[in-house]
Amino acid sequence: MIQIYHNSRCTKSRECLAFLEESGKEFEVVKYLEHVPSFEELKLIIGKLNIKPIELVRRKEKIWTENFKDKKMTDDEIIKTMVSNPILIERPIVINGEKAVIARPLEKAAEII
Repeated sequence: MIQIYHNSRCTKSRECLAFLEESGKEFEVVKYLEHVPSFEELKLIIGKLNIKPIELVRRKEKIWTENFKDKKMTDDEIIKTMVSNPILIERPIVINGEKAVIARPLEKAAEII
């Protein structure tokens, strides 16, 4: 089943949700700010994205710039930081089986659905 990790306050995330609705395919919405992924879930998502954890961080967020920007952190520490501060997770993330993309631009979602 297709999943979208969605933040309703984010324009890009809302656009991606509308795109998925228009696709006619079944999908599940994961409101990751309300249902924060565990460390293991986030690690699995990062693996499906085939990226380094730092690439999933919204590095312009105030929380990051004020508290973590200049710290040397391991991959696991970065993941734990995102679990503790889910607003730092880049969005929207679309997952389809073993494939996943950060749907920025939106066309990236079309590549895996």
